[in-house]
Amino acid sequence: MIETNCSLKPFNSFAIEAKTEQLFYLKTRKQFPELLNHIKIAEQNKRPILILGAGSNILFCENFAGLIIKVELSGIEIIESKNNYQLHIGAGENWHQLVANCIEKGIDGLENLALIPGVVGAAPVQNIGAYGSEFKDFCESVEYIDLESGELHRLTTEQCLFGYRDSIFKTVVLGNCLITQVTLNLTKQWHPKSRYGALNDLKDKTAKQIYQSVCQIRSEKLPDPDKLGNAGSFFKNPVVNQEVANALLARYPTMPNYPQNDGRIKLAAGWLIEQANLKGRQIGGAVVHQQQALVIVNQGDATASDIVQLAALVRDTVKQKFNIELEHEVRFIGAQGETNLSEVLKRV
Repeated sequence: MIETNCSLKPFNSFAIEAKTEQLFYLKTRKQFPELLNHIKIAEQNKRPILILGAGSNILFCENFAGLIIKVELSGIEIIESKNNYQLHIGAGENWHQLVANCIEKGIDGLENLALIPGVVGAAPVQNIGAYGSEFKDFCESVEYIDLESGELHRLTTEQCLFGYRDSIFKTVVLGNCLITQVTLNLTKQWHPKSRYGALNDLKDKTAKQIYQSVCQIRSEKLPDPDKLGNAGSFFKNPVVNQEVANALLARYPTMPNYPQNDGRIKLAAGWLIEQANLKGRQIGGAVVHQQQALVIVNQGDATASDIVQLAALVRDTVKQKFNIELEHEVRFIGAQGETNLSEVLKRV
């Protein structure tokens, strides 16, 4: 099914009004030939192509001048063995609902990633993570269709080149693949990951209790996008070398910091933004959230320009105060495809 001149407001959690020339709903594998034909026509007409999941990590900066593919592939198959559970999941399945269903079935491991918005197919792109867990920790493989050849490929975890909020899907194969399915492997030899924040205070650290605690923490900290438009964490947590971290800790002894396996230190972007006195800062209808400084919200009438300018203010203010430049985690989409804050500012 394809629509023309379609509003994208229902398909982005910022609830920003934008339009696309064409919108294709991919619901089943039987549609692959039809999809590839539409892609071929778009390419012949030199029109950009964008793959869209739930739109929970997207900022449409302007109308999109091409074809958007809305991925709605469904289906979950669980294969149980003596030591683990193997899950084959359609890319259009809701991520949080998957986590909730697993906890309900006694399949543990994903609890730290509860209430992360979006669909399963987007999880490997960003290598989503929270509270000490990342998607890559459970990934066995990712299947995708090559949009040029129409062939299906399956990448192992190692081949996905996962990094902090990064993967091969944001670099090498960007724009040429559409994730169709992911396979997760969850061991029955479960061990809690609970050293982050309030999770460390739990008495009985069962998967279900960690799940419930994560849901409570995220619900209290993060605004519901159905009530207040937002895309969750707007900026990545910066990772710096030990020398930079030590200099900052000398000035701010209580600064949250998390040693990484490579010897570097991860800092809390939300803390940096809050210390820069940016909570509640507003441009137009866009506001830095009062409860969680890492979130920029649409109060109901924000334009993409409002959000862009506020993001720039946050980035520049943190840079001035701490000499650390924040990178946006939210994907910026312009008329011709993915762009970034610096490029968009040139046109605002």
